[in-house]
Amino acid sequence: MTGARHRLVSHGTDGDHPLTTPLRIPLFIGGEIYRGSTYGPKHPLAIPRVSTVIDLSRAMGWLQEEVYLDTHVASERELARFHTADYIAALKRAEAEQRVDEATAARHNLGKLENPVFAEMYRRPAHSSGSALQAARILGDRPAGLVYAPAAGTHHARRDRASGFCYFNAPVLGILELLDHGLERVLYVDLDAHHGDGVEEAFADDDRVLTISIHEDGRWPYTGKAEDRAGGMARNLPVPPGFNDSEMEHVMEAAVLPLARAFRPQAMVIQTGADALAEDPLSRLELSNHALWEAVAALLPLAPRVMVVGGGGYNPWSVGRCWAGIWAVMNGFDPAVSPTGEAEAVLRALTWTRAAGRNPPEHWFTTLADLRRPGPVRDAVKRVAEIAAS
Repeated sequence: MTGARHRLVSHGTDGDHPLTTPLRIPLFIGGEIYRGSTYGPKHPLAIPRVSTVIDLSRAMGWLQEEVYLDTHVASERELARFHTADYIAALKRAEAEQRVDEATAARHNLGKLENPVFAEMYRRPAHSSGSALQAARILGDRPAGLVYAPAAGTHHARRDRASGFCYFNAPVLGILELLDHGLERVLYVDLDAHHGDGVEEAFADDDRVLTISIHEDGRWPYTGKAEDRAGGMARNLPVPPGFNDSEMEHVMEAAVLPLARAFRPQAMVIQTGADALAEDPLSRLELSNHALWEAVAALLPLAPRVMVVGGGGYNPWSVGRCWAGIWAVMNGFDPAVSPTGEAEAVLRALTWTRAAGRNPPEHWFTTLADLRRPGPVRDAVKRVAEIAAS
């Protein structure tokens, strides 16, 4: 257990709020609704994710009860800060009836393979959005803080439509809450394999919010071109298939970190979708979890208030290991340690119906850290970094 809890660093904010002070002790917002909740047996979100992160973090000795908070559940009034009343009502009705009529399905993009009807289709996203609101209120009321809300990465939802497995847009609701607390510079950094289109669209004309998205070029939703600045407050880095750890380091150093420093955010939201990892089925990117851990570690000191949320990720082992490691990074612990016996048991208990899950490699059970995946920094990657930084 001592090795699992080894503390590496203290992240600070210009030296004012080191992690070890009470203001920067990270808080973890979780909930039990995600345990056993599934979008359906054939959906990519048939897998456990948030519950795995909670269980792994506890098994590693990284998550103590005094920093764990049960999630707030967003009310209809709170959801209406961004979403339309008709859409909220339609989603609530679809959960109650476990069906949608053709007109509702067409209007709100519900009841399809992408955004199916399932048992908790209103309550689960209300919990996810509630965790973002809860995190934002904690941060908005303090001069500094770190909050982890792994369920709150649903970045595709629109005002009146579900999109990309996202029914409510938790990051947008969290950012709006931060703005309602009087903050004037909020930075959103999206590390998901898919473009953070819903968040970008929501704040395209708001000069208080800068959105930065690193995502796979040519991948759904087919938006977020390098030249697209969506009204001026967006920077997009569409990267080619095969994107490796060295290339992630390059775009962070050449574009993301300089943009963040220049913006001088009062608060930051980091979306940490794990679908950019090499073993994920819904992208062709080739990152190791080290790349996401190091990106988060580099960003944490750049704002006094930081909310870290999850996002995509459709391999239960790669998501669980990566997101538990992000919590370790937020606490200054080394995530690249051997799992405890209890943590290994959590990993061995996971199942996955896809072909890769029928005979999973042993290292998915016996390690938390991937092997690093360095490689050449290609011209296409250098180009998008230059465009974003210019």
